[in-house]
Amino acid sequence: MTEQISGTLFKRMILHGAACISVQKQSINDLNVFPVPDGDTGTNMSMTINTAVAELRKCEPASLDQAASATASALLRGARGNSGVILSLLFRGISKGLKGRQSADARAFAAAMQEGVSSAYKAVMKPAEGTVLTVSRLAAKRAVDAAEAGADVESMLDEAIREGRETLAQTVDMNPVLKKAGVVDAGGKGFLIILEGMLSELRGEPVPELSEESEAPQDKADFAAFSTGEITFAFDTVFIVRKTVEKSLEPLRTYLGSIGDSLVIGEDDEAFKVHVHTNIPGDALSEAQKYGTLELAKIENMRTQHDDLAAGKKVQSTDDLENEEAPQAAPDEPAGGGTAAPEKKFGFLAVCAGDGLAALFRDLGADRVVSGGQTMNPSTQSILEGVNAIPAETVFVLPNNGNIIMAAQQCAALTEKKVVVIPSKTVPQGITAMMNVDFESQEEQEIEEAMNGSLGAVTTAQITYAARNSDFDGFDIREGDYLALEEGKLFGTDADLSVLLEKLAADAADRGSSFISLYFGSDVEQADAEKAGKLFEERCPGAEVSVLSGGQPVYYYIISME
Repeated sequence: MTEQISGTLFKRMILHGAACISVQKQSINDLNVFPVPDGDTGTNMSMTINTAVAELRKCEPASLDQAASATASALLRGARGNSGVILSLLFRGISKGLKGRQSADARAFAAAMQEGVSSAYKAVMKPAEGTVLTVSRLAAKRAVDAAEAGADVESMLDEAIREGRETLAQTVDMNPVLKKAGVVDAGGKGFLIILEGMLSELRGEPVPELSEESEAPQDKADFAAFSTGEITFAFDTVFIVRKTVEKSLEPLRTYLGSIGDSLVIGEDDEAFKVHVHTNIPGDALSEAQKYGTLELAKIENMRTQHDDLAAGKKVQSTDDLENEEAPQAAPDEPAGGGTAAPEKKFGFLAVCAGDGLAALFRDLGADRVVSGGQTMNPSTQSILEGVNAIPAETVFVLPNNGNIIMAAQQCAALTEKKVVVIPSKTVPQGITAMMNVDFESQEEQEIEEAMNGSLGAVTTAQITYAARNSDFDGFDIREGDYLALEEGKLFGTDADLSVLLEKLAADAADRGSSFISLYFGSDVEQADAEKAGKLFEERCPGAEVSVLSGGQPVYYYIISME
């Protein structure tokens, strides 16, 4: 029986809750209603709370106030996606409710939970029922009732979780979209998993450990037991870069994660070392050189290594970088990570994924580009660092993704600069907004109104693939099929990409589009993209059609129609 939650106990509760959601994040991702490959609620919530874990492990909080404050601060900066932002808001409110407390009994902690719900609701402009907000609200209400009835901390939290589970089960009927898909709310489930982990800590239950599902190790691996086709990314790429600029490696981490897997980045004040499996090692090296001078590199083809091993041959390999001489120290440079002094009145920051799109935003006048988008939402901290690096009094931010807007909005309270978030939900909206900026204007409101006013002038279509089988909105979707989206809604699905391009071209003609831009992704060949452009030219003879390399992952095409 637990009567009081201390700072040390709260720290352990957060660590336990974070471990639980890390173990179950894929099950939360799988609840994503839309079958496109961006079901990242579990990933976003897990990454968000693990920023608090990293911070709490550095300290031994002397009070509950200190532990809750450190948690809330880390969550705010590490928040990813809408689900991560809402999670950070819930714990920010809890921290506010526990301010000044050495410890808290059931009543005090339940009241803090209600404070967390209030903070989250205040920050969401149009709260919807059947979401994590509903689950957290009713769970907190039950916590208060239980505490007032004399429950101890453990019983109070148990009652809150019971109510939360019942509410979660009802979310499938509260939200029409969830009802169609027959699933409960992913964010609500993620929040309950964290609470369940916190309760498990109170009960003295063991913390779950992440483990790889694999068979018992053999004396010697049978490399002939699988084919080289099972190796998704062929090149084992390792390199060291000596830093010449002071900036966060988070955008590099995001980019490398988009072109490969098995990513590890080690960093100190002078250099960083990268390990990644990818099919385009040259691109990885080129991107890394934006941060400094390439010192050492090792690139090995794992497919040929596999073939050699399977045939019993000696594997050809480059020298191991671990045996090389350590990189030289970087020359003295000004400390980075601070806020750039204003040299102009206005600055612009855009979020996007893909070298081509990033270059386009820079050409249009964006001072900085933060790498991110579908499946890799940047944290509030990453966006904040981009804002602070721009030498301007006011920074306009283009999230270019509906799931990044809230994370961008959190920056306003974390910087001395003024942050104006233009709620662009797609890359074409962001591009159109930048094209409508009058760079000679000295009026913030005038620029903001022009950018906001342009968002509705463009229609966005995207083509991606189905991450799983689904019966969604009248479409029988099979895993691996191509999916066409228009303004965020499912437009069509087919096993043939050209069929969807034909339908979108016809739709552009029906809309009377005058300007059409096709941004093709990293998985599309230039020749195929040009064929798609000609198709649109044929269907829309009066339109100006542009075909540009966006380089974006996940989406084969992002199409702008005006």
